[in-house]
Amino acid sequence: MKNQQWLSLNFFSFFITWGIFLPYWTGWLTNEKNLSVGMASIVIGAGMMSRSISNLFLYPIFTIKFSLSVVMKWISILSIIILFLYIPSETFLPLFIITIIFNAIYPNFLPAIESSATILVATDHINYGKSRAYGSIGYAVGLIIVGTFTSLFTDAAIFWIMCIGLLFMAFTMYQKTPDIIQTKPNFTTQKVEYDSILKLLTSSRFLIVLIISILLQGAHTSYYNYGFIYLQEIGVNSFYIGIILNLAILLEIIFFAIADRYFQHLKVSTMYIVASVGSSIRWLIIFLFPNVHIFMISQTLHVVSFGIAHYAFIKFISENLETNQISTAQGLYSAFGMSLINAVLSFGTGFLYEISPQLAFLGMIACTIPALVFTMCTMKRYQY
Repeated sequence: MKNQQWLSLNFFSFFITWGIFLPYWTGWLTNEKNLSVGMASIVIGAGMMSRSISNLFLYPIFTIKFSLSVVMKWISILSIIILFLYIPSETFLPLFIITIIFNAIYPNFLPAIESSATILVATDHINYGKSRAYGSIGYAVGLIIVGTFTSLFTDAAIFWIMCIGLLFMAFTMYQKTPDIIQTKPNFTTQKVEYDSILKLLTSSRFLIVLIISILLQGAHTSYYNYGFIYLQEIGVNSFYIGIILNLAILLEIIFFAIADRYFQHLKVSTMYIVASVGSSIRWLIIFLFPNVHIFMISQTLHVVSFGIAHYAFIKFISENLETNQISTAQGLYSAFGMSLINAVLSFGTGFLYEISPQLAFLGMIACTIPALVFTMCTMKRYQY
């Protein structure tokens, strides 16, 4: 299997499960485990906190001691085992504990596969956008499957689809892996890695880019946590919810397919400005016009709020960091941008959602406006 094909397949398989877990898990906890939105937000927030700590500490440790291939294989197997602990759990405390454990393991696959991609871009000159587009396709497939089966059966189908998705993810990880992804770090590379971590964390330029990325990814907290149940509350059928959520992903697929061709020469700061403005508009119109048609229109801005912001960070680290710094950078991005900020915001947005669902979406401009201001204040000095 060629390196490009291997990466595309594993992006695809992981994002099928991500397309189930990210948008539907809060709904599954409220509809099938009978938690209130506030209690479910606490559970999800605790899980994200666990994900952040794991990304920040466990993931870098494992990638220093083991190859990325070994790390991803163990993640896929352990995730399946832990997921089955949800079956007998019916009350808040066990669901809280299991979610913490599950989030300490499963989401680490994301920085691992992104690190694999960035390494292959640097060493094998593969097309990142082409392979990442398969991740978006996988996410879309996950949304379609869940939308179809929950409309035919009940929201209980979410759990079993997740189980099948994780089994498929494990299967793809045991296909022939690129040699560089199988390379086991030795003592020398471990020392270099520790030195590179220190160098990375003392780089003002990298930290500025990381902070902006964290803010822009954190702005999706309400969308990921409550998009599914919000659409249910305004009367949308489960099958059509899957289609509506997929509007964002279809455009994301197109974006990643053409990103290397049309966005490669744009400055990272320019992309952050576009992402900040687009994201602000997205959450503002959902707040102002609480109906399904406006929500569908807002979905077209996902390629701006998420796609461009994510591509900007990948572009920055692939062009400015050394190969042995990439896993650390991805771990920090995943820990803070995909987990910690979402965890912190989940507690507040859960409170806002119970007051008014639209307020939870409006609250996201508390991330986008500072991201815009911070970019404009630092872009000339740090030249990114």
